[in-house]
Amino acid sequence: MHTDIHTISLVIPVYNEEDNLPELYRQCRDALEDLPYAWEILMVDDGSTDASLANIKALAAADPRVRYLAFDRNHGQSAAFAAGFAHAAGEVIVTLDADLQNDPADIPRLLARYAEGDVDMVIGWREKRQDTWVRRGASKLANAIRNALTGETVRDTGCSLKVLRADLARRIPVFTGMHRFLPTLMKMHGARVAEMPVHHRPRTRGVSKYGILDRAWTAWWDLLAVRWMQRRHVSWRIRETNLPPTP
Repeated sequence: MHTDIHTISLVIPVYNEEDNLPELYRQCRDALEDLPYAWEILMVDDGSTDASLANIKALAAADPRVRYLAFDRNHGQSAAFAAGFAHAAGEVIVTLDADLQNDPADIPRLLARYAEGDVDMVIGWREKRQDTWVRRGASKLANAIRNALTGETVRDTGCSLKVLRADLARRIPVFTGMHRFLPTLMKMHGARVAEMPVHHRPRTRGVSKYGILDRAWTAWWDLLAVRWMQRRHVSWRIRETNLPPTP
């Protein structure tokens, strides 16, 4: 069992999701309210050009458990996650998207699996993905290529709903596209990873920020970079020492 869990931090990148934020907050609050932990919702505004930041500030003014970071301009989802990891107060981080396609009601199940203590990360896989067949097909192909080159068996690394041990999450290398490889990067630092099916919902407000062809080339280079890191990664275990324990 993980006995050191005191606070859960939800880290949510936000880019032009003004219409989704009030409902997102309500659903996250309802999902977390009965958990035996303190919690916070940390929203990272990634240079939104709509009223997203104003809505986040209103939520934070009404509930001190809502905290936020606001970027000076759009830096991308990987930067938003990395900034959230760095500033999260919790020992455990939960990531999800702001578009309401992830279901916050799944969070307690993933946390319960994490709390069993034999894993350091729990990742969701979208059991019935509510996207177009083109997007589903492209994602399936990308996932297969990613697994083949990295030696992984992850069913759905594109699902943003994940639970991570915070101290390990802060150790992973930060680069554009990092968020697509979180399980692999966590494993490089010794994480044990489990997968669980989660719900997926159609987008009903706002528009998707991701195309298919516009990120394929970049994703390919990101994949090669991760493969290089896997091959060149250095790790060690200390058998004994006379140094004092790290606080």
